[in-house]
Amino acid sequence: MSNTLLLDYKKKINLLEKYNKFYYQNQSPLVSDKEYDELKNEILQLEKKHNFSNLKSPSIKVGYKPSKKYEKFKHKVKMLSLSNAFNKEDLINFQKKNINFLTLNKNYEFEYSVEPKIDGISASLSYKNGKLVKGLSRGDGEEGEDITANLKTIKDIPLKISYTDFPEEIDIRGEVFIETSDFKKIEKDFANPRNAASGSLRQKDPRKTELIPLKFIAYTFGFSSRMKVDKQSDFIKNLNKWGFKTSELNKTIKGIDNLVIYHSEIEKKRFSLNYDIDGIVYKVNDFSLQKRLGLMATAPRWAVAHKFSANYSITKIIDIDIQVGRTGALTPVAKVKPVNIGGVMVSNATLHNEDEIIRKDIRIGDTVKIERAGDVIPHVISVDKNLRNSNIKKFIFPKKCPCGYDTIKEFNKITKKIDAVRRCPDIGFDCNRIAKEKLKHFVSKDALNIEGLGKKVIEKFWDLKFIKFPYDIFFLNFQTISKLEGWGSQSTENLKNSINKSKKLKLDRFIYSLGIRHIGQENAKLISEFLGDYSNFIKLKDQKNIDDLSNIDGIGDTQISSLKNFFKNKVNLKVVSSLGKIFIFEKSIIKKTKGVFSNKILMFTGKLNNISRAEAKSIVENNGGKIVSNVSKKLDYLVAGDKPTSRKVQMANDLNVKILNQTDFEKISKLGQ
Repeated sequence: MSNTLLLDYKKKINLLEKYNKFYYQNQSPLVSDKEYDELKNEILQLEKKHNFSNLKSPSIKVGYKPSKKYEKFKHKVKMLSLSNAFNKEDLINFQKKNINFLTLNKNYEFEYSVEPKIDGISASLSYKNGKLVKGLSRGDGEEGEDITANLKTIKDIPLKISYTDFPEEIDIRGEVFIETSDFKKIEKDFANPRNAASGSLRQKDPRKTELIPLKFIAYTFGFSSRMKVDKQSDFIKNLNKWGFKTSELNKTIKGIDNLVIYHSEIEKKRFSLNYDIDGIVYKVNDFSLQKRLGLMATAPRWAVAHKFSANYSITKIIDIDIQVGRTGALTPVAKVKPVNIGGVMVSNATLHNEDEIIRKDIRIGDTVKIERAGDVIPHVISVDKNLRNSNIKKFIFPKKCPCGYDTIKEFNKITKKIDAVRRCPDIGFDCNRIAKEKLKHFVSKDALNIEGLGKKVIEKFWDLKFIKFPYDIFFLNFQTISKLEGWGSQSTENLKNSINKSKKLKLDRFIYSLGIRHIGQENAKLISEFLGDYSNFIKLKDQKNIDDLSNIDGIGDTQISSLKNFFKNKVNLKVVSSLGKIFIFEKSIIKKTKGVFSNKILMFTGKLNNISRAEAKSIVENNGGKIVSNVSKKLDYLVAGDKPTSRKVQMANDLNVKILNQTDFEKISKLGQ
């Protein structure tokens, strides 16, 4: 019976793979969504009941690998994502941070350019001397696919612009989408409007793309050789004049309360619009303020997407699983009876931590209300205790990590409280749960970005004992992999090429890939810029060298302590050393090497007037300088504001470091403008 079921399971997998190829690669579905979903569900049920597994399973693999038919090009200016806000409090915090960054009056109200967040496919159009020369997809934000021929078929996109005020060179950015009324005519061929737009832009033959009623709404620019407007709202007016379509919902609004009112108005009528939107975007309207605010690692500081309300549903908790993250945090996850929330089937919901389970008194078997807001992980809001059976027992949070080590709750020096999160001690690869999660992080998009080596594949290779440490990935036996169920010569070769491609990377990506606690992308960049190359990074095994990192503005005691703990571990040292022999490190590109502070090291002490410390730091870095947080003989200038730390001033005098007051600093800064 078991062999018969296994054979049936494999047949279903192969059939689904065929459907996926026709749907994702050929853009020609063989069956309806209903038939596809039924087959997918049958496979998942067989896996659940009989513990079957296959690398082509829908529980592991999503869609079908697209053909490599488009050339990739780097964006001149990165296409970043947006930070999200879900309520008024989030918006207040967003504005407060920007006010503090710019050192404005606390009651200052920004004027915002307010624009709908269209649920489509982002594209960047490069114009030179008024002519459209290239069109790229967003891709990974740094580089996108060349889909120029397909974009040129969209009637909303001007191919030539002759206005004298149109920049000599500019990247116009916007969203490609399909209107609801047009989608109804082709909905039998696509799952939803967004998929239809995505699939159409990836057609090999532009003549097929031309048959799809694609629209384009422009909303911003990336690179520009010259820009003669001062506000985002004025730029949108220019877009209209130049022949681009813009949204009729665009407005300029002042005040958080007014933003909330407008958001509520649009949310109520969102489903009556002729296109899908999933929120409202607020941009600081003044370009000069945008420039001062600048960018964070993945998003502009001056914009936020206010998502629409969460979707809710009622379901039942089947079990509570304890998951261990790469930093040792134990996260309870509720396995729930699958339920549809806003068009997405949800079977897991986070319970956050031990204290949250106790506070809400969540138990296995409870009927619960689940929320899913935007891209946020679904979570349990409340328990309906009226539906609770009397024999349901309280959930006791385990005091041991599944690996066997005793867990701890750390004392937070900032809050002066015991953390809510229970952790497996930071023992690195000695905990098999942490080790597995570190591997998933190592190959993730923002780290090594190894295509074909996703979370499910890592799990599979781990179970087969192919990998235990990051360096094992580079010594995989591809001949053995090619013989696994669901793998063949082509997929194995693709994985091999992807792994080899990942061997060349920047130092900051390498540091981030190690999954060191408290060292995220921003901190990894700061450390990378300070150290310069891998040879200096490996020297951190000498604990004294780690203390030098305290000179980096933005690296504090928490990060220093975490790095010391990491380099104390012999296995971690072996991992770093082994990877150093495998990787080829790209030379760091210093963004600003010229300027009035070129090759100068500065430090600030005391309060600056009418400018925040963060903005002052940005001015220095944009003029080629570097900021540190400790006085040393390497320091070129100590900038002393009001009430400076006398000890720092005395040390600077003793070391003959030049001391500038704020007026001196501003005079030098203006020379660089």
